[in-house]
Amino acid sequence: MAVADVYNMGGTKVSQIDLMDQVFDVPVKGHVLHEVVNMQLAKRRSGTVGTKGRSDVRGGGQKPYRQKGTGRARAGSRNSPLWRGGGVIFGPSARDYSYNVPKKVRKLALRMALSAKLKEKALTVVDTLDFAAPKTKAFVDVLKALKVDNALVVMDQKVENVELSSRNIPTVKVIRSEGLNVYDVLKHKHLVLVESSVNQIHERLTS
Repeated sequence: MAVADVYNMGGTKVSQIDLMDQVFDVPVKGHVLHEVVNMQLAKRRSGTVGTKGRSDVRGGGQKPYRQKGTGRARAGSRNSPLWRGGGVIFGPSARDYSYNVPKKVRKLALRMALSAKLKEKALTVVDTLDFAAPKTKAFVDVLKALKVDNALVVMDQKVENVELSSRNIPTVKVIRSEGLNVYDVLKHKHLVLVESSVNQIHERLTS
């Protein structure tokens, strides 16, 4: 079982914590991480392009003019693609790019991402993280004490002062343990875990 040092907000080592091998010591396979990251990015992608077909255009219920006797071609609807203001023939329509990867593969990829951070010595555990009031400078001071800059901070619960204090730091993201995902772990150079969130991660990835 791997052991990680636990630091306080001042960057001083205060204790140690055991990390389960099933979660933090898994062989890393690039193709599994690639598959899950692609899935996450595909789900975030929105199909915004789109045109209206003849059934989507407003109106068109009434026949424009009588069938015979006008000398013009027959017309049954103003929504015809041949008419100005009508529908578009074979135009692009909004797509849903999302697809799913099996739950077991998603869990495996997250375990691999966490294992990679531990092997790279880019994982830091903090005993607690909270501020008396939202203050960006206080959050920056904690990061300096922990010697991290580009970091994903994982909390065990919602702490509003921490989330507000981190909003103005572009290289930092604060999430809760239930929202931990492969893309965010790999995107940031460092992973900072609040000590109480480690048990939640163990439960989530071993159940």
